[in-house]
Amino acid sequence: MITASQKPINEIIKLIAPYKKVLILGCGTCVKTCFAGGEDEVAVLASALRLSFKKKAMTIEIEEQTVERQCENEFIQEASVKMARNDATLSLACGAGVQAMVKRFAKNIVLPGVNTTFIGIQESQGIFTEECSGCGNCELGIFGGVCPVTRCAKKLLNGPCGGSQKGICEINPDTDCAWHLIIERLTTLGQLDNLKTYIPPKNWDTSLSGGPRKLVREDHII
Repeated sequence: MITASQKPINEIIKLIAPYKKVLILGCGTCVKTCFAGGEDEVAVLASALRLSFKKKAMTIEIEEQTVERQCENEFIQEASVKMARNDATLSLACGAGVQAMVKRFAKNIVLPGVNTTFIGIQESQGIFTEECSGCGNCELGIFGGVCPVTRCAKKLLNGPCGGSQKGICEINPDTDCAWHLIIERLTTLGQLDNLKTYIPPKNWDTSLSGGPRKLVREDHII
């Protein structure tokens, strides 16, 4: 899932201060899971902003709404009525959701309320870790399901650097060595021979390095 964290309250106040009527629009999928922009976060943020503006003797009207996903038009449309009657919309979706809103409502002001961080998983309650860089050419089948592009600090594709100690990365002592995990995983699976496969230098054209990407599914185009 895409993970994100809510922007500091002072930054959000500066973003919405020029407007008299603001809709806080939550997203009920990824950012809800990481406690950044779901219905609960919308309610808490709205209360905090109302209180902050009241203390500053500033007037603002705040509406609240949460849609299932801000990155899909069929759900975005649910917010159209409230967006139309507000001066600006503070989106608590990821960056993709914010930009989807901008494309759908070209004449509306849409502001980001969260900072998008990475594609990851929930490791445990309240802890999320990055697992995928979206590089566009997945080799997880060779590496036993552990991605060295994302999880190795040096992005090594043909074995460990030799600097790790006791399975811990030499760059970051809070991080497991990705290659230690790969070797353990392949050993468990009886696939250690996978490491005999030479992986050529990464073709970064399939990643963001080649510019914005597009996925076209011709079998779904009407």
